[in-house]
Amino acid sequence: MSGLVHGMKWCAAVVLLTASLGAAESAGWITNFEEAKKIAAEKKLPILMDFSGSDWCIWCQRLDSEVFAQKAFQDYAKDNLVLFLADFPMRAKQPDALKNQNRQLQSIYRVSGYPTVILVSAQGDELARTGYVRGGADAYVEHLKGLLSGRKSNAAGR
Repeated sequence: MSGLVHGMKWCAAVVLLTASLGAAESAGWITNFEEAKKIAAEKKLPILMDFSGSDWCIWCQRLDSEVFAQKAFQDYAKDNLVLFLADFPMRAKQPDALKNQNRQLQSIYRVSGYPTVILVSAQGDELARTGYVRGGADAYVEHLKGLLSGRKSNAAGR
């Protein structure tokens, strides 16, 4: 019986993860970096790169729920950012091409912890780097605006 319960919990976790990834994509997150750069060039917008461990990293999950899933962030991002997700899940399966792309980007941008949020130009040049910041979506939007304008934000990281 415990095997059945464990199996049911596993299935529920997979369904939740799949739903959250689907929600991320429907919220405008792109997982192909070349596509993100193309859109950024067309719209003349920076790219927000989110390096995440969606199914294991507590701070990544907090950033997703407290900031990225909130209307204040989504409203700002819609007109000011191209959203790119480089996910490094432990349990969820990913196509080899996606895993390879994300590992290459992790190496290129020297990402060693999660979450790491990097703002880059349409050409992929780093503009600023941050991570989880307390205060919710409104504070995070102000933090991003400060980073993009070259000013330091008053928001403090974790």
